[in-house]
Amino acid sequence: MQTHETHETHETHETHETQDTHSREQQRRVLWATSISYVVVILDTSIVNVALERIGASLAGGVAGLQWVVNAYTLAFASLLLSGGTLGDRLGARQVYMAGLAVFTAASALCGAAPSLALLTLGRVLQGVGAALLVPASMALINGACASARERAAAFGVWAGLGGVAMAAGPLLGGVLIGLVGWRSIFLLNVPVCLAGIVMAARVAAQPHPRVPRRLDLAGQTAAIAALALLNAAIIEAPAHGWRAPLVAGGIVLALVAAFAFVALEARRAQPMLPLGFFREPVFGAAVLVSMISAFAFYGLLFGLSLSLQQERGYSPLRAGLAFLPLTVVVPPGSLLSRRAAAWLGSRALVALACLLAAAGYLGAAACATTARYELLALPLPAIGFAASLITPAATAALMAIVDQGRAGIAAGVLNAARQTGAALGVAVAGAMIAGRASIGAGMRLNLLIAAVLSAGAAWAWWRAWSRHASHAAESRGANKTRTGKPCA
Repeated sequence: MQTHETHETHETHETHETQDTHSREQQRRVLWATSISYVVVILDTSIVNVALERIGASLAGGVAGLQWVVNAYTLAFASLLLSGGTLGDRLGARQVYMAGLAVFTAASALCGAAPSLALLTLGRVLQGVGAALLVPASMALINGACASARERAAAFGVWAGLGGVAMAAGPLLGGVLIGLVGWRSIFLLNVPVCLAGIVMAARVAAQPHPRVPRRLDLAGQTAAIAALALLNAAIIEAPAHGWRAPLVAGGIVLALVAAFAFVALEARRAQPMLPLGFFREPVFGAAVLVSMISAFAFYGLLFGLSLSLQQERGYSPLRAGLAFLPLTVVVPPGSLLSRRAAAWLGSRALVALACLLAAAGYLGAAACATTARYELLALPLPAIGFAASLITPAATAALMAIVDQGRAGIAAGVLNAARQTGAALGVAVAGAMIAGRASIGAGMRLNLLIAAVLSAGAAWAWWRAWSRHASHAAESRGANKTRTGKPCA
């Protein structure tokens, strides 16, 4: 009898070991498949900047046309991100992930072969559509493959860390590729990488669908696309037509109407694309605002600096990529240090100080924007890159800590959409400032001053939100104590 029980115990132990091994293997497959695609998605937000001068010369595009090459991607990505998450819930994360990666692959091939600026812009829109499908689906795949919170944190750390490396390496890698092969290579490189990602994703086991999938908010999605696209179009076209021109003024008015319609629709939906109730929590709203401003300032700087280095200073793509290093090389270590810094200082102090550091960096860069010496312009760039690398993980962690676990996915989607929206607006405004001035450096200086003011304002808004959060928490504890007649645990 004892021998039989020992045998059963041994079999049970072997079964658990087999299950654990299978689980770890599944996690590795999911992490490799999702990371390779996320690297490509993030790479395409930074690598294109060093190709702008060559693209403009090859396809006869001015500043406005080059803005659309950058923003067509981020606009589609930002406006469709939340709907991409909903589709993943409804149709299955793996299926939507593979579909998004297939769209991104085809779009990259179109970009690499585009004979005109219009077709290149269309290809960038389709890249944004693919990214909006695959990014939330990849997050869902990682979440489903990891059994514990610790495993999820480790997996998301690797996933996000590789994204930070891709963003930092983008300008330098782009400079090398453009110098050796030409600007089309930065898009064609995506094709074999994405095909490898599809093959790896096909080996990932499908995950069960949720019992009550969220509905697709088509009306809200349409209003969001209209608001973002019209506002960006108006800002981009304003230097050529004037801010009072009917085309520009009408675009701004229609964008505001679409934005109000979006808010009204989301307030009435039982399952809104953007749950407005999130914003009743001060820290949530502050995290979204700070993330949007950080992306606005950072990507506006990337766009302006690329034009300044290549069109005004005559740098080659490779030399321009090297010139970006003081800005981007500090991003991966900053992202890794952010969690420890938050544990030491607290999220409230860390994000506020990082925003102030960014403001100081933008002020320093503005003072040197028109100087002929690159060395002076490069001095404040590490402060800007380091501040940006601290803000994103710390703001994300603070936001996720106050959101119910069951709504963590949509909360993360809102934050990512806010960042992409900020990036698109940053490029639009930077281009408008440059196109409306006598020189690229003069326009860049004005844009950097705007970035400095907004970054300082973000620090104040973040600090104020935490004060309100603490006040609400104290009131809630007092109310609970009054009802129960004893202190809350």
